[in-house]
Amino acid sequence: MKTASALGLPLKQNSNSVLAVNNLELCLSGYDYELPIDIIAQNPASPRDSSKLLIVDSVNTGNSKQPTCEVFRNLPNILQPGDLLVMNNTRVIPARLHGHKSTGAEIEVLLLEERQHNYWLALVKPGKRFKLGTELIFTTGTQKNGSKFNLGREMKATVVGSDQATGGRLLRFELPEGISLIELLDVFGEIPLPPYINKNHSGKEKYQTIYAEYPGAVAAPTAGLHFTPSLLKKLQSRGINQAFVTLHVGIGTFRPVEVENITKHKMHGEWIKVSAETVEKIHKTRADGGRIIAVGTTVVRSLESAAASGAVQPFCGKSNLFIYPGYKWKVVDGLITNFHLPRSSLLMLVSALIGRERLLNIYQQAIISGYRFYSFGDAMLILPEAVN
Repeated sequence: MKTASALGLPLKQNSNSVLAVNNLELCLSGYDYELPIDIIAQNPASPRDSSKLLIVDSVNTGNSKQPTCEVFRNLPNILQPGDLLVMNNTRVIPARLHGHKSTGAEIEVLLLEERQHNYWLALVKPGKRFKLGTELIFTTGTQKNGSKFNLGREMKATVVGSDQATGGRLLRFELPEGISLIELLDVFGEIPLPPYINKNHSGKEKYQTIYAEYPGAVAAPTAGLHFTPSLLKKLQSRGINQAFVTLHVGIGTFRPVEVENITKHKMHGEWIKVSAETVEKIHKTRADGGRIIAVGTTVVRSLESAAASGAVQPFCGKSNLFIYPGYKWKVVDGLITNFHLPRSSLLMLVSALIGRERLLNIYQQAIISGYRFYSFGDAMLILPEAVN
């Protein structure tokens, strides 16, 4: 039986780090599990809210109840009036570019973030051959007729620097005055699906949440992919409120953990915005006795970053917050999340909420029960009290 490790996913990395304590919650090897590749979802459920929903309480003791199985569309009957759902409204950009060098050699580029106007940090293939001054040429088979861009079917960039933290390159895109690269990506780029999705037949909008608004992410906040317009309306009619943050998902979210002592792992910073309006809704929800339910791990990191000083407050900037068991929660009460890769920082974050050993046991039961895993897979709802 093939498993996730057969797909080249980050399972068995070595490290010279030595743990000061014998605690599997702080060991990378403590977050291993085997997953049959045939339950890695290649396409989203149709309709989106028909996916399974595993309901779990966050009581990490012998008093915790067995998880129960639901359908995602029943979420309005599971949450309570007065709860606040917080969602990430980032939008995935067509960040993967194909082209060639001036020598003719084919290349692939994954944009990560804009460092300044038309200067982008990017992961490149083949990386070792991208030296300073290398000219890159990107082409497209289509042209925007009547477009103000008037670039034809070719766009150029030059390698002007490197980034040790990511192993990436800094690219300067040569564009006419007044044009930004983000405006051209629909023409020259493509949505970068994760490497374990290789049999996808969905349109590119299937890898966007229905509330995606602000472009900048290179991967989707996948817990939000389960929502439909009708489901959001039903939640509102039940008195379950909604608020938004923005975290542009980048390498910090999907970069593998490569040290055995996970406390030595350094997260790459990602851009976050938590508005004053969202903070006000959180404070009001708290005052009225409601619960803060994060839709996805990116929302967790956004809210907890905004509460670094104790109380949640408006925040705009980068955060490299890494949450793992032992973390002291400040804002989030509950979490909607998908099923994550072995040895990933996302798996560690969820373990901080319900415990590593219990989470891995739940994953094994989900595998046996035929739940679908990863970006287009099913969901889990973790609530702060025992499930009836």
